[in-house]
Amino acid sequence: MQDTAEQYDEVIRECRDLYEKKMKDYGCAWRILRLPSLTDQIFIKAQRIRSLQENAVRKVNEGEKPEFIGIINYAIMALIQLELGVAEQPDLSAATAIKLYDQHIAGTKQLMLDKNHDYGEAWRDMRISSLTDLILQKLLRVKQIEDNKGKTMVSEGIDANYQDMVNYAVFAMIHLKSLAA
Repeated sequence: MQDTAEQYDEVIRECRDLYEKKMKDYGCAWRILRLPSLTDQIFIKAQRIRSLQENAVRKVNEGEKPEFIGIINYAIMALIQLELGVAEQPDLSAATAIKLYDQHIAGTKQLMLDKNHDYGEAWRDMRISSLTDLILQKLLRVKQIEDNKGKTMVSEGIDANYQDMVNYAVFAMIHLKSLAA
């Protein structure tokens, strides 16, 4: 069995590749999105995954994988927005956007490694549907924090929730790859 860090890197390479290609197609138009808009984009992806998991009939021929990739990439965009703030116009070169992506992935991966150590890779025994539900729960938490204007009394902040969403989506993609193998 591959180790978690290697599997994580494989998933992120695929996500980063799509992010990079979309930067070439669209530039960084996403820089104008406010945080709630990015949260809602992630919410749409997670809801679609849940719908795919619950419904036998699919009207659009796409599976869960592209939606998990979308969750990962939108969550990284949200982390970048948290760091830089919202722009009035696209303001990043593709190279800078990729550099920021890589920085936020590195921090998110380190968080995963730390938690994975402490939790003993418990995610490996989880169902993909449970990971989806955890992403949805994190989204509802983020929406509440956004409604509270970013203030929390005892809870972790928005950034930690986005990082957890990335990590849960990566775990789900690792599970999907093992099911396909």
